[in-house]
Amino acid sequence: MVKVQVSTDELVAGRYRLLEGVQHEEGREGWHGQDVESERPVTLTRSRLPAHLREEAELRTAVRITRESEALGLVCPGRVSVVFDVVEDKDFLWTVTARPEGVPLSVLLGHGPVDYVRAARIGLGVLDVLGAAHQEGITHGDLSPGQVWVEEQGGVTVAGFGLMGASASPRVTAPSYASPEQARGEGGGPATDLWALGAIMYEMVEGRPAIRDRGGLEATFRAVERLPIRAPLSAGPLSPAIQGLLRRDPVERVPESVVREALTRILKAELDDDSMPTETLPIFRDLDAPPTRRVWGKVPLSRPVLLGGALAVTVVCFAGLTAAGGLSERGTSASGPAPSPRVSATPSPTPSASPSNTVPQQAPSTSPSPSSSSASPSPSHTLTEDPPTSFFRYTAPQGFSVELPKGWKPLRTENSADGSYRVTLGASGDPRTLVVTYSTQLTSDPVAVWREVDTSLRGDSIAYERLGDIRAVTYQGYKGADMEWLSTNGQVRERTFGRGYLIGDHEGFSLRWTTPAADWDTTANRAALATFLRTFKGGSQ
Repeated sequence: MVKVQVSTDELVAGRYRLLEGVQHEEGREGWHGQDVESERPVTLTRSRLPAHLREEAELRTAVRITRESEALGLVCPGRVSVVFDVVEDKDFLWTVTARPEGVPLSVLLGHGPVDYVRAARIGLGVLDVLGAAHQEGITHGDLSPGQVWVEEQGGVTVAGFGLMGASASPRVTAPSYASPEQARGEGGGPATDLWALGAIMYEMVEGRPAIRDRGGLEATFRAVERLPIRAPLSAGPLSPAIQGLLRRDPVERVPESVVREALTRILKAELDDDSMPTETLPIFRDLDAPPTRRVWGKVPLSRPVLLGGALAVTVVCFAGLTAAGGLSERGTSASGPAPSPRVSATPSPTPSASPSNTVPQQAPSTSPSPSSSSASPSPSHTLTEDPPTSFFRYTAPQGFSVELPKGWKPLRTENSADGSYRVTLGASGDPRTLVVTYSTQLTSDPVAVWREVDTSLRGDSIAYERLGDIRAVTYQGYKGADMEWLSTNGQVRERTFGRGYLIGDHEGFSLRWTTPAADWDTTANRAALATFLRTFKGGSQ
């Protein structure tokens, strides 16, 4: 790989002639060109080089891009741009590829929105390539409309693999398609690609980006991280999938398999296949409801928390535990409309049937007023080893078991290819939920995971307020952590307690208990939480 300085009337690397500009995005430009030595047509893309790659050996960058292209070409023949050459130009990188069929999607979008059926067809084509890449351990990390070439009949070719290098690399091109975790400088993984796919499909049906470019990296990243995204108006049955992909917490994004099934149903319905149901997949129900927080597997009652690509590949540390069902124990009550409870600085342990199960608790309160509330749950001291008579032992097909209130059952189940899953438990008409999540891709510090979740929730439009500190605990002999918070779901102020704990180097469970904040400190709710914590058994324990 050689270093060159190039203008549009010069040969790139003394070999490639620029003929026609075909697309432009922030930090990226593309041309049709010609290899003057072989006389074959090529496409040249000049991308702004990430800072970490400027310090990387030139040959290493070129080899990685070429190898990823070759590897994906074997599993997705004709659907990934074949890389011929990689050329460094100061702070930019030229990638020379075979000229794809069709036109860049960015050009197509310049002519206005497309109908949801065509958007589903293009989206499914991109998803097939991304899914194959993720199976190979490759993350794109830089996906945007300029990297997707669309044929007249709907076939797609995806370019740009290998540019970002490690999955933890923050993107610096087309920032309006960056995921929130990339905007925060955290890099990303497969869930990052799913966000970009959602943003691309959003723009296809709406004719405008989900987040507009703000004229600079930092300004655009702030918008990606903080600004709410309006629900799509022209997406039809594609809307739930798009909104599921555009969930700010990566562990909440819809898994690839679920998105693929939804897009396939849309296309089959278009072909009038009477054997296929035309309604939206049940897992997507209620996605049009106002967004709610998502942490450690938290699934608000009125809206399913979808295991995202992050659960499928569990991308953000313990937030991955979130995907694993991030248990968080909540503090005792907050009575009154959306109060701001005073939290206890040093919760004391609650007596437990098992000495290895440490559960922070608040001192008993004689008043439900906000001034007497605490940041940690207060299981009843009178509970015995046997569950209350109004509970029954539930054993899930996934292997875990827990005592549940009578009438409760699984309301929603999401599974991931890596064995992770999330189960939302509750009952019709009951505003409370318990979410159990199991993950196989966790980091070793439960407290650090909750900190990331806390940071993520602060960016959501849910009137989030953490109660007290994130607390390290020992649960059933395992290392864990608790976090509690208030948030607003529609018109209801809710309170959530989450506990996550590790059962191995990378495996763990989380439990998340959510109730209306005004009802938090009722005897029934405190008894329920104490029962859940005392009786839960993970399938691998």
